[in-house]
Amino acid sequence: MRFLGDTIAAISTALGESGIGIVRLSGPDSLAILRRLFLPKGGGKYPPFSSHRLRYGLIVDPVSGQTVDEVLAVYMRAPHTYTREDVAEIDCHGGPLPTQRVLALALASGARLAQPGEFTLRAFVNGRLDLAQAESVMDVVRAQTEASLRVAVGQLQGNLSQRVRSLRQDILSLLAYLTASVEFSEDEMPELAVQPRLLALIEKVKDLLETAEAGLIYRQGARVAIVGRPNVGKSSLLNALLRQDRAIVTPVPGTTRDTLEETANLKGVPVVFVDTAGITPTDDPVERLGVERSRQALGRADLVLLVLDASQPLQPLDLALREDIGNRPLLVVLNKSDLLSPTTQAEARDRLAADPVMLTSALTGAGLAELEEAIVAKVLGGAGLGASAVLVSNPRHQGALARALEHLEDALDAYRAGLPVDLLSIDLAAAADALGEVTGETVNEDLLDTIFSQFCVGK
Repeated sequence: MRFLGDTIAAISTALGESGIGIVRLSGPDSLAILRRLFLPKGGGKYPPFSSHRLRYGLIVDPVSGQTVDEVLAVYMRAPHTYTREDVAEIDCHGGPLPTQRVLALALASGARLAQPGEFTLRAFVNGRLDLAQAESVMDVVRAQTEASLRVAVGQLQGNLSQRVRSLRQDILSLLAYLTASVEFSEDEMPELAVQPRLLALIEKVKDLLETAEAGLIYRQGARVAIVGRPNVGKSSLLNALLRQDRAIVTPVPGTTRDTLEETANLKGVPVVFVDTAGITPTDDPVERLGVERSRQALGRADLVLLVLDASQPLQPLDLALREDIGNRPLLVVLNKSDLLSPTTQAEARDRLAADPVMLTSALTGAGLAELEEAIVAKVLGGAGLGASAVLVSNPRHQGALARALEHLEDALDAYRAGLPVDLLSIDLAAAADALGEVTGETVNEDLLDTIFSQFCVGK
């Protein structure tokens, strides 16, 4: 990714049959390569390409003269392009072969195959996007719900970057004041309340960090494990939440012998439900393996639904499972409420008094809407997505903000202890550098390689 002055090419649409397939070029030779391959329909000498105007014609192999595809082509002159370089795009018929043939001709005409994420890397290097915006490009592509798309688009538009950049500028201003205070006398320097400034900066960073839990859920989704002893209706509950028959359901206990994962959209939150095998002591080696996988799913879950049979008294295994769950976020689900035993309900609320208890019936649908509301509230920790909310949704950003907060708190401690300004300045500079990692103002080449290698080729 260090060779940014040449011309790159890649297929920018997914491989497979589709309406169109796009081959994209970026770099100084984009127009020359396009002119070498493109022949306007009707032949003959054609006028120069006008920037940002589609042309209709053919892609022709310049060596053999063979027509490869009938296309629309566009040339876009820098800097008004995605990469701020000259860009050409060729809209082929959708399908693996036409796009691959056109790409091969572009490479044979002097382009280099783009590395993963290299178009977006060039957009970052050329100043069109900062690093947080560049990373949000893949979040837009991978968004699973309207809400997660809204979070990603907000970051693409620079909402988070503006907040972080403002914070960093405030830190640098304070750092400049402290540095100048060493060089000039008190009479020559305006008075500045350093401690209140530091406290305000700390609170602003904390405010951003408090959004990270919800932001990461919108971006990555939440894992919700459905656990319980055999035949309490776990698979039926999964099917009811998914609104489709995804898991096999029979009256025979132990039907589910492995974990089953399916994703649902609950009020904009991507939720991965994990249906598990009934957790019970067994000598059957297959069942024992299923129980072990259920316990592993339990350990990885962001939220656990402990499903109980509302038609039966609580069993010792129900209470043992509650002990296994420990302090993980939990909702107790009394399923089969259409067969509810009042004794069971009273016993559950008494024996599990510290846990929220939900009544549902996978058969009739009763209580499912309330359960979905409770799941969303639990996984988001009460945080919602407001119309103008700025959420930290990237673990890398969360880590950088956490380090910035730590350095600011160290700077505050140093100031209160009356330590020399030099020591205070070290922590402030480190906090500014940590925030700069979010937007890319302080970033090294290895980190860029790591980030953009996660992109698909052609983006």
